[in-house]
Amino acid sequence: MAEKFHTELKELRKDTVAMAQFGRSMLTDAADALVRQDRDLADSVVARKGEIHTREADLEERCYQLIALYQPMAKDMRVIACTLKVITASMRIGRYGKVIANIVKEIAERPQISPTMSLAHNSHMMSVPHMADLVTGMIDDAITAYESGSETSIADFSARDDTIDALRHSIFREGITHMMEDPRSITRCTHYIMVARYLERCADHACKIAENVHYMETGERIEIH
Repeated sequence: MAEKFHTELKELRKDTVAMAQFGRSMLTDAADALVRQDRDLADSVVARKGEIHTREADLEERCYQLIALYQPMAKDMRVIACTLKVITASMRIGRYGKVIANIVKEIAERPQISPTMSLAHNSHMMSVPHMADLVTGMIDDAITAYESGSETSIADFSARDDTIDALRHSIFREGITHMMEDPRSITRCTHYIMVARYLERCADHACKIAENVHYMETGERIEIH
C-alpha cells in the first residue's frame, strides 16, 4: 500500500511540475508577444486557457484522492499540501499570461503616433522585458525547488522580490511621466503599467511556491517579503 502511494505521489509531483511549466510558458509567450507585438502568439496563449484549467482540475482531484485513500501524515501530507499550492499558483501565473496576451491583441495594431512617442515607447519597453525575464527566473527556480526538494535555488527570493517591486514602481513612474508629456501615450502606457503589476503578482506566486516548499521540507512556515 505504501509503495503504491509513493509511486502515485511521485507521478503527481511530476505532472504538477509539467503544469507549472505550462503556466510559465503562457506567461513568457505573452511577454514575448508584447515585445514583438505579435497577435498570433498572443492568440496561441489565450487558446491554452482550456488546457490549463483541465490540468488544474485533474491534479487537484488526484491530490484529494491520495488524501482520501491513503490518509497520509507528516511529510507526505505536507508534500500534497504543497502540491495543491503549486497547482493554484501555476494556474494563476498562466491566467496572468492570458490577460497580458489579451492586452497584446488590443494594442498590437495601434501605430506609434509620433517620433517622440516612439522613443518613449521604446524606452519604456526596455524595463518590461527585463522585469519579465527576472520574474521568469523566479518561477523557474521555484519549480526547481519543488521538483528537487532543495531550497538552494530559492534562498535569495526575498531580495529578488524586492527588485521586482522596485521595477514595478519604476515602470509606473516612467509611464506617468510619458502620459504627462504626451497624452496620446495614455492608453499604451496604462497597459504597460498594468503588465508590470501582473508580472509583480506572478513573482508573488513564485514566492508562495517557495514558502510552501520550505514548509514541505521543514514543517516550518515562513513569509517571503
